[in-house]
Amino acid sequence: MREKIQEVINKVRPALQADGGDVELINVLEDGTVEVRLKGACGSCPMATLTLKNGIERVLKEEIPFVTKVVSV
Repeated sequence: MREKIQEVINKVRPALQADGGDVELINVLEDGTVEVRLKGACGSCPMATLTLKNGIERVLKEEIPFVTKVVSV
């Protein structure tokens, strides 16, 4: 499961990197929670919550039904 999630994260990563940010997969919990760390510009951006929920979480949920939520750690 972790590899599938990493593949999807790799699909959204270029958009984040274009704005000076990045995302790192930290952990996948048994309840479907995915823990990530926003880095670079994304780590301090006031829009980080929107990026996390409307970008990363939305794509992960669409492509991998196991994912229930994405949180930043």
